[in-house]
Amino acid sequence: MTDESQAAHNRRARSQGVQVALAVSLYGISFGALAVALGFSVWQTMVLSLLMFSGASQFAFVGIIGTGGVAAAGAAIASAGLLGIRNGLYALRMSPLVGPGFWKRALAGHLTVDESTAVAISQTDQESARHGFWTTALVLYAGWNLATLVGALAGDALGDVRTWGLDAMAAAAFLGLLWPRLVSKEPIAVAVAAAAVTVVLIPVVPAGIPVLAAAAVGIALAIYRHRVAPHEHAPTDRGDS
Repeated sequence: MTDESQAAHNRRARSQGVQVALAVSLYGISFGALAVALGFSVWQTMVLSLLMFSGASQFAFVGIIGTGGVAAAGAAIASAGLLGIRNGLYALRMSPLVGPGFWKRALAGHLTVDESTAVAISQTDQESARHGFWTTALVLYAGWNLATLVGALAGDALGDVRTWGLDAMAAAAFLGLLWPRLVSKEPIAVAVAAAAVTVVLIPVVPAGIPVLAAAAVGIALAIYRHRVAPHEHAPTDRGDS
């Protein structure tokens, strides 16, 4: 790849990162408003966003504390932790991309979330993946915390934050990154299987478990396909018997 071509790839990765980060950051307004509505102070809300920085975990934590009080702190921590485990799995995937250096790895670990990982793995080479990861991570961290502050300060003035549809924007941005990767039968099979397991488990298990179960499906299928049966060919579209 020429220097000019690499530079173009890097610019595209950074552009993707900024777009995704800005779209998802808006969802932070919902978190800030909801947390304050459930009884958290502005500074408590900001500490959660600054130190936890995982939207699903943050929503789970404030939701459980808001309805169960301090007595539910154990359940809130457990649920938030379960939802956050996936970020640890992402960090293993991102480790070669980040490279050596304790402080750099520590910062990357804190900023490794769904969106920064998705932008990174959607790139075609390691250098542009690194640009996409750090751009998404840094812009999202700043944007999410700023949006959280806006939501927390605005409070009741925003009304029911669910009517704003900000959660849909975050999901749409994430799906938009992953959709182009569903170009062969293997990733489609993984996506369908993981979605089915998630839908079945959501009504019957605690928050966080469906996410881990979906991840386990993907890991199990990957192990089978690439370790157990690496030479097994998927059925062709012609329906060969």
